[in-house]
Amino acid sequence: MSQHLSEQEIIRREKLKKIQEAGIDPFPAALYPVSHYSADIKAQFSEENKDAFSNVCVAGRIMSINDKGKVFFIKIQDSKGIIQLYVKRDDICPAEDKSFWDTVVKHGLDLGDIIGATGFVFVTKTGETSLHTQTITLLTKSLKPLPVVKRDEEGNVFDEVTDPEFRYRQRYADLIINPHVKETFAKRTKLINTIRAFLNERGALEVDTPVLQAIPGGAAARPFITHHNALDVPFYLRIANELYLKRLIVGGFDFVYEFSRNFRNEGMDRTHNPEFTVLEWYTAYKDYFWMMETTEQLFEKVAIALHGTTDVPLGDKIINFKAPFKRISIFDAIKENTGIDISDKDEAGLREVCKQLNIDVDPKIGKGKLIDEIFGATSEHKYVQPTFIIDYPVEMSPLTKKHRSKAGLVERFELMVNGKELANAYSELNDPIDQRERFEEQLQLMQRGDDEAMYIDYDFLRALEYGMPPTSGIGIGIDRLCMMMLNQVSIQDVLLFPQMRPEKFEE
Repeated sequence: MSQHLSEQEIIRREKLKKIQEAGIDPFPAALYPVSHYSADIKAQFSEENKDAFSNVCVAGRIMSINDKGKVFFIKIQDSKGIIQLYVKRDDICPAEDKSFWDTVVKHGLDLGDIIGATGFVFVTKTGETSLHTQTITLLTKSLKPLPVVKRDEEGNVFDEVTDPEFRYRQRYADLIINPHVKETFAKRTKLINTIRAFLNERGALEVDTPVLQAIPGGAAARPFITHHNALDVPFYLRIANELYLKRLIVGGFDFVYEFSRNFRNEGMDRTHNPEFTVLEWYTAYKDYFWMMETTEQLFEKVAIALHGTTDVPLGDKIINFKAPFKRISIFDAIKENTGIDISDKDEAGLREVCKQLNIDVDPKIGKGKLIDEIFGATSEHKYVQPTFIIDYPVEMSPLTKKHRSKAGLVERFELMVNGKELANAYSELNDPIDQRERFEEQLQLMQRGDDEAMYIDYDFLRALEYGMPPTSGIGIGIDRLCMMMLNQVSIQDVLLFPQMRPEKFEE
């Protein structure tokens, strides 16, 4: 990207120089005492209570300027909306000195500049609640023009900039010109706070676990690798926090959770970002049946908190998060959608099914991944309303307790919503001998070339040997949950700064 300046950028720098030559600091460091915000003024002001708005201080970014000669109508945008400033030359400048008006207001201000204003609130002849300005302070001079958008008379955007390359790469500008985007992220925070309150009310303890790990455990995924210079050893950015949270259950905590930033060195698309947020929690003396009921309650509460109802719009669909959710085993789901029963098939038989269904699979993967490929290709997308897919084959779940009554299966569920996995939960494996055997099976897959197979975590095995009580755990994809709860089609729309190919800047 070149540093070549556009004509508008050159003009803005010339204005900046003239303002500075006039002895005015265009980037002052002083505290600016904002007293009111646009939306609050508009909602609360009336002729009956106008005395309460006789000394108001606001600040915001200029979004429009209407020059009427000795009067300016300037609309500024603060964090809550837009308000109009009525700026009259004779009100803000003494009779003997109009230099501030000429240098700053008349010839110095541009769209995008951040200004402060004081005055009293009134209603114009056209019925617009405005600030009759008595002082103006230039707080920040904008040197780069904002992208052009169309706005109505209220200053609201009706023809927004939608180019995703621009919006995701320059999120700061996207937030300025598309203010509704801020609402998405405000709701994301509300969603997370609702979950946090739900867990805290049930006695859970929020904890932090390592992001840099010597062994990338807790999931089947390709890690990012870095190097620790002081120790001279490789480290990995965590792909999951599961094994550390289970260590805490071993240590005596009954209920722990973490909003975890995870990293997986994999593809990027509308539902995947290499850096993402997962909520995991683990509860002693519980199983996956309890976890299903608790998960239903949580999602129902989140939907109501954000929408006032369990019916959530998502594209042209309505997703109903009212508990209870449908439950079906993974084998029954595949049979329901293909007519094929794979429950008794070995690896060779599964490969034949893949061939029959025209599913291309990697020759290096084993039985568990083959079943996952079949489910993903034939069934996953069919479950639009919240559905628990339960009772997975043991080969698919190396960290999960074997089913108490169904041989060859484990006590696991995945929650599918709108055809995507939203949560993954187990009755956790707490038998250290069984866990070691599962890890060794994963090692064999790694030796076959499966770069997503799990490493053996000997310290975790040692922790299990001290004894972990019966435990249930879950991981919930927070970014995907936000997509579904906030009616967004791309994960990039619920991440403030999604990963993108780096720009090339030329000096």
